[in-house]
Amino acid sequence: MTMPKKHAPSARAPKSHTVQQPKEHIFDAIGANKRNSYILMGAVCALVLIMCIVLGYMWGIGLYGLFIGLIIGTAYAAISYYYGSQMVLALSGAKPLKKTDHPYIVNLIEGLALAAQIPAPKIYVVEDSALNAFATGRDPEHSAIVVTRGLLNNLNRSELEGVVAHEMSHIGNYDIRFMMLTIVMVGLVGFLSEIILRTFIWGGRGRKGGGSAIILILGVILAVLAPIIAIMVRFAISRQREYLADATAVKLTRYPDGLKNALIKIKKHHKPVKRATDTTAPMYFADPIGKKVMGMFATHPPIDERIKRLSSF
Repeated sequence: MTMPKKHAPSARAPKSHTVQQPKEHIFDAIGANKRNSYILMGAVCALVLIMCIVLGYMWGIGLYGLFIGLIIGTAYAAISYYYGSQMVLALSGAKPLKKTDHPYIVNLIEGLALAAQIPAPKIYVVEDSALNAFATGRDPEHSAIVVTRGLLNNLNRSELEGVVAHEMSHIGNYDIRFMMLTIVMVGLVGFLSEIILRTFIWGGRGRKGGGSAIILILGVILAVLAPIIAIMVRFAISRQREYLADATAVKLTRYPDGLKNALIKIKKHHKPVKRATDTTAPMYFADPIGKKVMGMFATHPPIDERIKRLSSF
């Protein structure tokens, strides 16, 4: 008679189940999004290499074009790597946030950085009434979180914690470096595309007959389609990293409702960020431009889909 009573408390089993289930969902989301992001980045790298090879044959130097492309690409990437975040902060009109102005956001970021086991990033504010934020930098040691004035004024503490945890996840997951390299690669594709088109217009014939009709046609097709493909891949990577950051933020805060409620409020009061550009748009927490572009050309996943995923955690 005592055995059934000992095992009777069935209320504990479901409670234990509900605690474990979100963890499995979070880790599945993180793993899947990391794999998808690296696959997409690999596709852009392969596209750059193919364009360099085609350009080499158009110049009549064969595979030497690949080495020239790698030298140019390395120099371009190095400049963007070390100075990219400073340029982004300047373009966005971000100013350092004084600790005395908003001590609670400073304490929030320092606490989340401690939980994420990364150095506390610098804090910047953009004087804009839109509700948004982004993270930038080349690694956790050289990182910054930027929030708009509208975000500070309209979100409560748990909602603000969710957004900051999302941006902290971008830093901890090295998304800031990954997205910067993606922007560099997309820019390099556009640069190579311009060179291929100009080579075709000027003749595209090397001393060794490298500019054959097939190579020229392939070069023109690549020059036209490659930038479009690269931009689509860049946006796809951006969407995958947003899902990953949402999942990691929940793992960090253990409170998905904070982030979910922040997304609901941002959707309800959405407005463009004045100084956001097409180049910086993928870095933001939510679409900062408001073009309402869906599908492959969207910089962010639909807010409703993000809310739905967070509701399942």
